[in-house]
Amino acid sequence: MSQSLLLTREPVVNRNRAITANRLIAHAPSVAEIVEGLQQFEEEWPRHHSVFLSLGKLVPTVDLLDWEMPENLTIEIPAPTLAHPKVQALLPELKAAGVGTCLSWYTADTVLPPDLDWRFVIMDQRKQPSPHNSPGLSLAWGLKDTPAFDDAAHRGFDGAAGWFFLHGNAPGKQLSPSHAQLVRLLNLVRHNADIKEIEAVLKQDVALSYKLLRYINSVGFGLRCEIQSFRHAVTILGYNNLNKWLSLLLVTASRDPAAPALMQTSIARGRLMERVGAPFFDKADHDNLFITGAFSLLPALLGTSLGDLLGEMSLPESITEALINDEGAFAPFLNLARACERFDPSRLQTQVSVLAIDNESVNRALLAGLQFADSLQA
Repeated sequence: MSQSLLLTREPVVNRNRAITANRLIAHAPSVAEIVEGLQQFEEEWPRHHSVFLSLGKLVPTVDLLDWEMPENLTIEIPAPTLAHPKVQALLPELKAAGVGTCLSWYTADTVLPPDLDWRFVIMDQRKQPSPHNSPGLSLAWGLKDTPAFDDAAHRGFDGAAGWFFLHGNAPGKQLSPSHAQLVRLLNLVRHNADIKEIEAVLKQDVALSYKLLRYINSVGFGLRCEIQSFRHAVTILGYNNLNKWLSLLLVTASRDPAAPALMQTSIARGRLMERVGAPFFDKADHDNLFITGAFSLLPALLGTSLGDLLGEMSLPESITEALINDEGAFAPFLNLARACERFDPSRLQTQVSVLAIDNESVNRALLAGLQFADSLQA
């Protein structure tokens, strides 16, 4: 089994900032080692959205055909490699196999081979500021923030790849009433309040109750019976286990149509931290690892400062120390999750070494996090 493969990721969004694909960047010495590594992750493979696979700095080769590729896979072909003999040998094979292709790093002077369809085209908009004459749906890359994305959409791009939406969002403001209600609910559960008191809060928002039960009954919890009510949930799970699912409600509470990318990122971070950190902590801390990752983007999701928000919540010190001061036992795992969100794997490789964990565990956790986050937004 290849231990050299290391995956990082980016989301692909449309003009409304809704997720249309997950982009995986595979870092390894050879295409053969990428294939050997990816073959191990059939169970964790995220299938809800299309998956773009970038081979990083490698030239795509026919070694890809040794992999029984998932149906939702799209292979990226860098425009500078189109004239390479190995790419010219690969392209007709991919077409014959019905595997989708995305042309990356396209520029206006790219010479395109005949008889090939490119559904998606990624352009570094710093080098190609306009999608004029794009041979497929145009995706801007290299955007620094949300205003830059809005400008790219105005210039005609169909969407974007990257993390622009983590930056340049609206300034902080007070919590909305619905968010404040969720914070109140979380505090009640953390303080083991009477079930009747908690149920009274839930009954004020039927949609909230429905969403909570849907999350608890999701594949992520692996329950053998269906939870019918909050009282039933407390009986089966106990108060401590409900914190995770109420935290999910807070993360997914935004009604902003552009919020899904932030929600997916928050939940995927949390799941990754939970999976990677499991061998390092007692079981009682696993949910707190998840909450740390999920809450790391609350300022962008809810439009309020993290300090103000956490000041209203009764959270363990291990969570607040990681989120506010980048300190404590959870901080290295949060930094690992953030490092998975870079095109360059150097910071991720450093974090992997710091924690003395293997690449396969990180890759598996990254994919499982995406799979879990997408399942909740289905």
